[in-house]
Amino acid sequence: MKHNDGAQEKSVRTLRVGEQVRHVLSEILQRGDVHDETLASHMVSITEVRMSPDLRHATVFVKPLLGKDEAAVLKALRTNTAYLQREVAHRVKMKYAARLKFLADESFDEGSHIDALLRDPHVAQDIGSDD
Repeated sequence: MKHNDGAQEKSVRTLRVGEQVRHVLSEILQRGDVHDETLASHMVSITEVRMSPDLRHATVFVKPLLGKDEAAVLKALRTNTAYLQREVAHRVKMKYAARLKFLADESFDEGSHIDALLRDPHVAQDIGSDD
């Protein structure tokens, strides 16, 4: 039973640290601390940060406002990864500086796709039937 508690504690810890990293990155981008024209001209949401169990790697999911220029925003974030890693390491007290990996958050697109499928007349007819 004790082993399971440790796994639970670890997952809570990774979630907590991920949320701290998300908050710090959001703050850095919102304040315009990164001197990059693309990032300065786009509002970027950090939607989620998933930490590895050892807290050495962070997968950062991002979404530019309205989904505009996603490729350019990702490129700018990746170009400035070293600066962002240093800032996160400085502001979030961890044993090791987490390596950041930036990915586009596709969950909004998936949600829109599912919504569109549910509105399709053929699907709606199947959902509405009482058979």
